[in-house]
Amino acid sequence: MGNDVEDATDARLAARLAELRAERGWSLGELADRSGVSRSTLSRAERAEISPTAALLNRLCGVYGRTMSQLLSEVEAAPDLLVRAADQAVWKDTASGFVRRSVSPPHAGLRGELVEGRLTAGADIAYDRPPVPGLEQHIWVLSGSLGVTARDVEHHLAAGDCLRMRVWGPTRFRCPGPEDVRYALAVVLP
Repeated sequence: MGNDVEDATDARLAARLAELRAERGWSLGELADRSGVSRSTLSRAERAEISPTAALLNRLCGVYGRTMSQLLSEVEAAPDLLVRAADQAVWKDTASGFVRRSVSPPHAGLRGELVEGRLTAGADIAYDRPPVPGLEQHIWVLSGSLGVTARDVEHHLAAGDCLRMRVWGPTRFRCPGPEDVRYALAVVLP
């Protein structure tokens, strides 16, 4: 994806975040209290001055009752039944080494979605809560290795392994290396 496409996606995402807050009639202070994210960070994200990290989007999704894919699909074009690989939305959190490809055609009315995740060797992402409590996830490692911690239990996954879980609390995704990890993530709303 080129920079113009990424900039346009960031701008639409920023506008959608501002819309969601406005729809609820919340001030930046109220959203900060609900999400645990500073007012200045929220303001900068809503003005597209920063590209939100995965952890930040996860917190906002939790406040707004959406999965990350649902939020990102709201800033894409009208949904299709088929989305070609070249047209699948890709979102990058360069600070954490996380790349997320929305494989499933976006559709707000469906409960399941398929995502491709990639973490660079050494990447470590912690989420303090699920975007939707009870969210079902199936994590299938395609290449590399992945450490997933949920409910204080760490799971070590190698290529071909699949972990199914319901997410109720904090989770952590780590790529111990030495190579990057690539995995498929099936997400099902409760």
